[in-house]
Amino acid sequence: MSKKLHLAGYLNPSPTLHSDASWKHPRASQKYPDPKIYQDVARTLERGFFDFVFFADVLSAPLRYGDSIKPAVEKGVQFVASLDPSYIALTMANVTRHLGLGVTRTTTYGHPFDLARSFATLDHLTEGRIAWNVVTSVSNSEAQNYGVERLLDHSVRYERAHEFLEAAFKLWSSWEPDALILDKEKGIFADPEKVHPVNFNGKWFKTRGPLTVPHSPQGRPAIMQAGSSDRGRDFAAKWAEVVFLIDPTEEGRRKHYKDVKSRLAAAGRDPEGTKIFPAFIPFIGETESIAREKQAFHNSLVDPVAGLIGLAIQLDVDFSKYSLDEPFENVPDAGGIQGMLNIARKLSKKDNLTIGDVGRLYGEGTLLPQIAGTPKQIADHLEHYFKDEQGDGFIISPAYLPGSFQEFTDFVVPELQHRGLLRTRYESTTLRENLGLSPKADLSR
Repeated sequence: MSKKLHLAGYLNPSPTLHSDASWKHPRASQKYPDPKIYQDVARTLERGFFDFVFFADVLSAPLRYGDSIKPAVEKGVQFVASLDPSYIALTMANVTRHLGLGVTRTTTYGHPFDLARSFATLDHLTEGRIAWNVVTSVSNSEAQNYGVERLLDHSVRYERAHEFLEAAFKLWSSWEPDALILDKEKGIFADPEKVHPVNFNGKWFKTRGPLTVPHSPQGRPAIMQAGSSDRGRDFAAKWAEVVFLIDPTEEGRRKHYKDVKSRLAAAGRDPEGTKIFPAFIPFIGETESIAREKQAFHNSLVDPVAGLIGLAIQLDVDFSKYSLDEPFENVPDAGGIQGMLNIARKLSKKDNLTIGDVGRLYGEGTLLPQIAGTPKQIADHLEHYFKDEQGDGFIISPAYLPGSFQEFTDFVVPELQHRGLLRTRYESTTLRENLGLSPKADLSR
């Protein structure tokens, strides 16, 4: 059987997706919040044999631009209005049987016991379809929502994240898979020899255990991660089973793929046991010119200031203090997301971009590459990226909801299937098995 590529859908729990234009598009749903939209998307993605959909999330409104909420509220910037994605995931699970569901949670706030309990519960309620997108948070505004004045340093956040996952893994393993007995005649609910305290005692966290949730269908959620710094890639090599990638260049995606796979091998893990997903925004038309017209119209809706409001969070820079005509090279490294800063600088150096130019590019899709063409041309691109080892699968980010996912499922998916690149049926009802991971999670790390 030839190797198949994987597909994932990107969402976040706000009306603005990767693109500032997403909520403004004439074909975008005007209802927010509306559970039916998410349910329709779930059905569409399952019809398109997507492995999973995942929700990005942050824990504060965008406040860095001008140190005010007003610009973000007025322009409807990503995450200014945002639901809790855990509950949306359950809404989507209720109308599907195979589609995996990824939920973002941070390791910088909260406690491993609460998170382990929540994800074990979600894994039970979705019958083994849940994933955890691990983040370490990026902004002081998130810290301040949790009573802390400033975000922890980058290296400290990753140190804490490692310990957080160690504790969570021990909690998920505190119930052995066959601990439940449910023998009514003998009056034995579970085998007490198969339920264990964890007695975890670290620098950041302590937890006695055991978890109050029995062993879940997957053992634990599939672990997702998107860090692009050296520390982030090392973290992925230790923990991740799905790695998200944003890079607008083929060379960058190819290098990232090879680098992460080599780090997995160096960490003693099977490189095939972690799937790498670059992200794209597709524009699909009956002809290439129609697709490019759709792309141009979408991009014409973007406000560069809205893009800078979002980028301000990523880079921890207040762009309200700069002129839009100022060279982007003047922007300092303020300790934000290094991968995003490197991409922005690479693009600005290549094309001599201003701050306003970068704001527009970010507003068009947070620097995600866009691909426009007929269904055959979109499939050509994805097939090339897949065979060129730029990714094991692809994150499809919609230009607007729900139509972008419908177009991709109706027109591109059949083309990929015709080429033998995409499944025509699900292999399993669990996310792990559909991704080609081991049926039960390794809890020994």
